[in-house]
Amino acid sequence: MTDISNFSRRAFVGGSAAAGGLLILPGEAVGRARRRIAPSDRVNVAVIGAGGMGASNMMKLTGQNIVALADPDFAHVEKSLRDKDGKIMPERQALKRAYDKAAKYADYRRMFDRSKDIDAVVIATPDHHHALAARMAMERGIHVYVQKPLTYTVREGRVLLDLARKNPKLVTQMGNQGHSGDDGRRAVELIRGGVIGKVREVHVWTNRPVWPQGMAKPAAQLTPSSLDWDIWLGPAAVDWGYHPDYAHFNWRGWVPFGVGALGDMGAHLIDFPIWALEPGLPTRIETRHSPWGGDTNPWDGKGPAELTSYPLASTTHYEFADAKGGPVRMTWYDGGLMPPTPEGMPTGRRMDPGGGVLYVGDSGLLMHETYGSKPTLIGAGTEERAAAVPRSLPRIKDGMAGHEMNWIRAIRGEEKISSPFEDAVPLNETMILGVVALRAGQPIHYDGERGRITNAEDANRFLDREYRKGWEL
Repeated sequence: MTDISNFSRRAFVGGSAAAGGLLILPGEAVGRARRRIAPSDRVNVAVIGAGGMGASNMMKLTGQNIVALADPDFAHVEKSLRDKDGKIMPERQALKRAYDKAAKYADYRRMFDRSKDIDAVVIATPDHHHALAARMAMERGIHVYVQKPLTYTVREGRVLLDLARKNPKLVTQMGNQGHSGDDGRRAVELIRGGVIGKVREVHVWTNRPVWPQGMAKPAAQLTPSSLDWDIWLGPAAVDWGYHPDYAHFNWRGWVPFGVGALGDMGAHLIDFPIWALEPGLPTRIETRHSPWGGDTNPWDGKGPAELTSYPLASTTHYEFADAKGGPVRMTWYDGGLMPPTPEGMPTGRRMDPGGGVLYVGDSGLLMHETYGSKPTLIGAGTEERAAAVPRSLPRIKDGMAGHEMNWIRAIRGEEKISSPFEDAVPLNETMILGVVALRAGQPIHYDGERGRITNAEDANRFLDREYRKGWEL
C-alpha cells in the first residue's frame, strides 16, 4: 500500500500536487488528449460496464460514435436493452444499433490495448474497478466520465486528481447528475446568499440500502455461462465465488466490491452542502451502525475478522473545523434513519423518506430532496430574502438529463464541465472517510493536508487497499 501523505491540501484548492513517484505515465499521452475535437465533430466513445447504469448513460450519447464496449457479461448487457417481454425498448433501439456495431471486449485492459480510436470513455462498473479503469484511460489521453462514487478509496481519488492536473486537456466528469440540475444550483445560491443565515448544522439522509446488506457471505453458486467471473472480480483481492447477491446490481453492499449507501447516494446528497458551504475536508468523523453482516463482531478484541457486507443502517457524524464560514457539523443517516421533522414545516410538505438534506441556519432552514430537487425554505422572512438573491451559477443545458452531454460539449470546447475531478475528488473523499470511520470502529481525526488519520495509526490502512495481481493501480 502507498502512503498518501505526499498529497497536500493544494491538491484540493488549486495548486499542483506532488505525485511522490506514484505514477509512471506513457510519454505519448502526458499533458494532452488524443486529438483535438471540434464542436462539429462526433466524439468516439467507449463504455466499460455497458449494461445497467452504463446503458442509461449511453442512451444519452447515441448521437456520438459508440466505438467499443467492455463488459464481462454481454448477456446482461443485452438484457439491459429489453423489456420484461424480451423486446427491445423503444427508447433503447438507437443504443442497440450502436452497440451491435461497436467492438466488444470482456476485459477493458484489452480494449485499451487494441482500440486506438477511443476519444472518451464512460466507466459504469462496480466501485472496485473505477479507479483502475479511469487511470488506464487517462494515461492514454482519453477523456473520462466515471460513475459515482468516483473511487473505492481515498488514495485512488488523489491519484486520479493528480493525473487530471498533469493532463489539463483531459475532460473529467463524475456521474453525480444532480450537480447539473437547476434546483440544486438554486439551493446553493440561496445558502451562499445568506437566506437562512450562518449554517452550522446539516442533516443528510437516504433510504439506501435497497440491496442485500447486513448479512453473512452466502455459499458460492455456479457462475452463469455468459459471465467471466474472474474479470468481474478484477482488482478485488478476495477469493469469493459467484453469487447473484453480488452481480449484477447487488454488489454495493459487499465490502470487497462497493462502498455501501454512502458511496451510492453521498455524491447526490452530500454534494450540495459541500458545494454551498465550502467546508474543506472533515477533521473528525465517527460512524455508528447496526451489526456488520454475519455472526462475527469484527472489533471483538481479537482483531478484525473478514468483513463481508456492510451494516443495514448507519449514522456518520462529520466535523469540519476549517470550514470557510466557520465550523460545521454534518450528520449522515442511511438504512431509513432520518433526523426529526423541523418546526415550521410548510403545510403539505414532508421530509422525503427516500432522501434529502436539511440545512439549519441561524435565521431559517432550507430542505431539499435527493439531487437537490424541490428546495423548500422554512422560517419567517426566508422567501422574501430568497427573492433578492440573484442567479449566480451557470445552468447546464437540459439540467440533470444533460449531464452526459455536458461532458461531450466540454470535450468539444463548447462549455464548462459540470463536475470535474477538481470538485469531485474532495466530495468523494468526504464520503469515503465515512466508510473509513465505519471500518475503523472508532472516531477518526483527519489531517486533510497530509491525507492521514492522526489518532489511530492502524486505521490509515483503510485509506488504501490491496489489489489482486494483474489489477494493481
